[in-house]
Amino acid sequence: MIRILAIGNSFSQDATHYLQQIASADNVEMKVANLYIGGCSLERHWQNVVTGAADYLYELNGYSQDRYVSVKEALEEDTWDVIVTQQASHDSGWMETYEPFLGNMVNYIRKQCPAARIYLNKTWAYEVDSTHEKFARYHNDQQEMFARLSAAYQAASERQGIPLIPCGDVIQAIRREPPFQYEEGGMSLCRDGFHMSWLYGRYALAAVWYGTITGKVITENSYIPQTSMTEEKADEMLIRQIRRIADSVIMMR
Repeated sequence: MIRILAIGNSFSQDATHYLQQIASADNVEMKVANLYIGGCSLERHWQNVVTGAADYLYELNGYSQDRYVSVKEALEEDTWDVIVTQQASHDSGWMETYEPFLGNMVNYIRKQCPAARIYLNKTWAYEVDSTHEKFARYHNDQQEMFARLSAAYQAASERQGIPLIPCGDVIQAIRREPPFQYEEGGMSLCRDGFHMSWLYGRYALAAVWYGTITGKVITENSYIPQTSMTEEKADEMLIRQIRRIADSVIMMR
């Protein structure tokens, strides 16, 4: 059993939705919990640790459990093998927003769960036509946002000595290939300009988490996602394409 806890927001919610199902298709037993507060930044995560705020919706294997917990409660719930955190997307490209909060979080997690591996989830840039109010901080430019968040996450990873889960890199790589070339009339990986699409976007993130955390290649994994939001089932050829790109990016790191 691999026990994974994400201390995150809606972007970790996207990333973990299909993760347990992918693992199950590989006969890997996995428990995936996500602590969700919409738009939660590293600064707020640390404030919540300090105050003990039970403000996180607890999600298990991609679904809400309709209960709210504190970070401390979640850490004490199980013997976690992997703990993942991330910066809020709107602050992701601004290095000064990471510290001292990330360092405080990492030290706290290491003290509470000394055997756990800690990862930093590298989030992604918004869609080119995103209407997110904070996109203006990046001059409404996807490439600028990606470059800034890449630099900030890399610096944070090196400073804290924790590896990245390269979600942002994989999403940007998929965007360069048809049929996901949105600027040329293709399919967007976002459902609203910043959150991932129910099928392909969310699946891509889960594939990256699975490959990074387990060290397994995902190319031959048999899981094909089907979203309960629209009852749509993913096209197997596109899923194979996403797997190939995810494996390629992970192996390059």
